[in-house]
Amino acid sequence: MVRRMTIGAHLTDFFGLPVVEFSPDREYDVAPHQVAWRVSQGDEQTEPDIAGLLAGLVDRFGAASITALVIGTWHETTPPPIAALCEPADRFPALRALFLGEVTFDECEVSWIRRTDLTPLLRGLPRLEELRVRGVDRYALEPVRHRALRVLAVEGDGLSGEVVRAIGESSFPRLEELELWLGASRHAGTAAVEDLAPLLSGSRLPRLRSLRLLAAEIADQAAAALAGASIVAQLTDLDLSQGILSDIGAEALLTGQPLTHLRTLDLPHDVISEDLAARLVAELPLTEVNT
Repeated sequence: MVRRMTIGAHLTDFFGLPVVEFSPDREYDVAPHQVAWRVSQGDEQTEPDIAGLLAGLVDRFGAASITALVIGTWHETTPPPIAALCEPADRFPALRALFLGEVTFDECEVSWIRRTDLTPLLRGLPRLEELRVRGVDRYALEPVRHRALRVLAVEGDGLSGEVVRAIGESSFPRLEELELWLGASRHAGTAAVEDLAPLLSGSRLPRLRSLRLLAAEIADQAAAALAGASIVAQLTDLDLSQGILSDIGAEALLTGQPLTHLRTLDLPHDVISEDLAARLVAELPLTEVNT
C-alpha cells in the first residue's frame, strides 16, 4: 500500500533562511530580508485572516524586504490566499521562495487542505525560485513558462493527471529539483504513467537534476517508463520512495538504461526482495542506494 506522507513538525528553515512567525503584536529584532516569514491564521474567527496578516507584514517591513514566505493555516471558510500573494502584481517584488500550506497533520490532514488554481502563483510571481505547495483538493494548473523557478514541489495524497501533464508541458528552463507526491486513486490521484510522458521527455527541463515521484500507486509503471526515459541521463538523484514498487519495477530500472551516473537512488523501504536490493547495490557501486 502507499505509505502516507505525514508531517509532524513545522519547518525551522526554508530557502536557507530561519523561519520566523509573524504576529502584528510582536516586535522583531531581525533583518526582514534574512528570514523566511511564516504567516498563519489562528483558530478564532476574530483574528486577522491571511490577507490581513500579509498586508500587516508588508506595512511593517516593506514589500522589498520580504524574500521568503511560509503560509500556514487559513480558515476553511476562506479560499487559499492566492490573490493576496499576487495582486497587485508588484506586491512582493523581492519574493524568491514560497511555501503554501505548511501545515502539520495535527492541524489538518494533507488531503483536507483546500487548494485552487496554482497558475496565478507562477504567472504572478515571475521572480520566484522555489515554490512548494501542500494539499490535494481541487489542484489545477495550466502549462506556463517560468524563467526563474529552480525548485518545485507539489505535495498531496493524490495528484490529478491534468496537473501532472501541465507540469510536464510547462517550460521551466532553470528548474533543478522537481518533487511530485503522485499518491493513490482513493485520494483523487488520477495520474497515469501516460501523464508523465511530457515530463520524462526532458525537453522543457534542461537543468533538472533531482526528480522525486513519491508515494506513487503507479510506482512500477513509473519505473518502467523511467528505464527508457530521456530525462534520466541528466539526473543525479532519483527518488521513487513511499510508493508501491515491486520487484517488477526495480528489475525494469536495473535492465533499462544505465543508472551508474546517479548520486542517489531511493526506492520504497522493505518492499523489494533482498536479492534484488543486493543486485542494485552491487550494480550501482558509486550510487547511494536506499531501499
